[in-house]
Formats: sequence, structure tokens, C-alpha cells
Amino acid sequence: MTKVNQRSMPFIYKLLLGLLVLISMFFLSLVFGAANITVKDVWQAVATNMTNDQILIIREIRLPREVGAILVGAALAVSGAIMQGMTRNPLADPGLFGLTAGANASLAIAIAFIPSLNYFGIMIACFIGAAVGAVMVFGIAAMKKGGFSPFRIVLAGAAVSAFLYAIAQGVGIFFKISKDVSMWTAGGLIGTTWSQLQVIIPFVVIGILIALSLSRQLTILSLNEEVAVGLGQNINLIKAILFIVIILLTGAAVSLVGNMAFIGLMVPHIVRAFVGTDYRYIIPMSAIIGSTFMLLADTLGRVINAPYETSVVAIVAIMGLPFFLLIVRKGGREFS
Repeated sequence: MTKVNQRSMPFIYKLLLGLLVLISMFFLSLVFGAANITVKDVWQAVATNMTNDQILIIREIRLPREVGAILVGAALAVSGAIMQGMTRNPLADPGLFGLTAGANASLAIAIAFIPSLNYFGIMIACFIGAAVGAVMVFGIAAMKKGGFSPFRIVLAGAAVSAFLYAIAQGVGIFFKISKDVSMWTAGGLIGTTWSQLQVIIPFVVIGILIALSLSRQLTILSLNEEVAVGLGQNINLIKAILFIVIILLTGAAVSLVGNMAFIGLMVPHIVRAFVGTDYRYIIPMSAIIGSTFMLLADTLGRVINAPYETSVVAIVAIMGLPFFLLIVRKGGREFS
């Protein structure tokens, strides 16, 4: 149910405010870190052709890393919002529903059997793994009579994720590639390059654009499937397209940062508290808030124990686990 105070400010103002916060966080993420970078260095790196050690650090290390954070945060947040709308499950999240675990397992297998695989091939492997993980979770959850329930899907997701992570670790140990697999699955943005971003940007952008184009249908679908059918929607086709979008977004994110849970769970709930239950508003705001959140987590990971890196996965989990428990306790009603 949409709250009255959610309409007190037009959505366009909320969108512009979100963009302002995102731009500010992006700027701060370029300034703060182990290296001594000033605001002047950031400006020179972005707006001029000057070159020195600080500017090279910004252009070749921090800029691709933070652009990657924006893409990953947006991809995971939007995929989480779509999953919650499709399943009407407040606990839906790519990391909790087996998609990231499937992508990690597929990535390990790909590295083991095709060592020369390029980044594009690794991303395709992540797409396939994400699809397999999702099919396993929903297949197990649907085995019991009575259809899906939020907690049954979460339990199935936990079991499938544990199984697929074990496969990834087993493949790494057997083929002596544990270090290579860990580099991909550690859940961080260290070493992100412009060439990697060139591969994933089209998939993330296309996925979000398709989600936006189907946001009205997703809103109706999230309320009642019978109503959607009565309004003439082909719900099977819509679900199939949205499922492909989820796989594209999750696979692209995992291929860059590895395992990353809770962003797709938290962000849509936070967004709904401000913009209501219309996915025409939830999808774009989820992309913005997800990007901002990922930038914040990555910046904290670089400054908490500088010059050493703190795991971004640990930071996200510290913030995400209490949120998850709160949603479980409230049955998803607190933020919807």
C-alpha cells in the first residue's frame, strides 16, 4: 500500500536528489584511499591531459574501480528488485537464491577446463551458472505441494548455494587453481580494468533498460497474477524476459566482483520506503541507490585499515545481515 507521505515530493525531485548523492559519493570515492589524492588531482585527472603519479592512480586504478562499483551496485539492486516483484517474496536476492553461487561454480569450472578463456568467456560462464543456480533453487522449492513460500525458497537457496560453493572449492583444489578462483570469487573490485568494463557495460545497461521498459507490467505482476492476466498480459513471456534480465545482471556483476549478497535484498526495500510500490519508480531508484551503496562499501574497504584492504563482502554482510533478520522478523512488511 502506498503511503500518503510518499507522494509529498514529486518523483523527479527524489530522482535528482538520488543522482546528486550518487555523484557526491563517486567524487569522494576517488579522493579517499591509501594514496594521498587531493581534490585538485581528481579534477586534473578528469578534466585535463596532465599526467603525474596521482593522476595515473586515479585514471588507471580508482576510476575503473569506482565505475565498476556503480555497475555492480546497480545490477545487483535492480535484479533484486525484479526478483522481489516477480516472486512477491520480500527475501528475494541473487546472492540468497543461488544465482551468485551458480555463477561462481561455473566460473571455477571454466577456469579449470579452459585456462586460456578470456574475460568475455568468463562472463558467459557466469551467465550459465547463474541460470543453473536459479533453476535448481526454484525447482527444489517447487517440489513440495503448495507452491512457493518465502522461507522455503530461502532454505532451498541456502542449500543450493552451499552445494555450489563446495563444487567451486572442490574444483579449485583438485585442479590446483584455488588461487585463481579466489581472485575472482573474493567479492572485491581490486584490479578492475577498463577492458573488463567495456565487456560488462553493454549487458548491465541493456538489462536495466529492459527492466525499465517492463516496469509497469512488473508492478501489476507484483500485485496479483490474476489481475495481470485479466489485463491481457502474457505473464509467461514477461517472466521469461525478466528472468533473462536477472541472469544478465547477476552474471555480469559476479564476473567482475564474485560473491556479493544482500545488496539486492536491502536496496529495493529501502527504495520502496521512499517511492512506494510502483516499479516504474523502484527500478531507476534501485539502480541509483545500489550504485551509491556499493561506492560507499568499496570506499570504506579502502580507508578502514589503509593501506590494507578490508573485504567489501564483509562490509556489505555486516550491514546486510541485520537488515535480513529484520525483514524475516517483520515478514517483509516493514519496508513495503
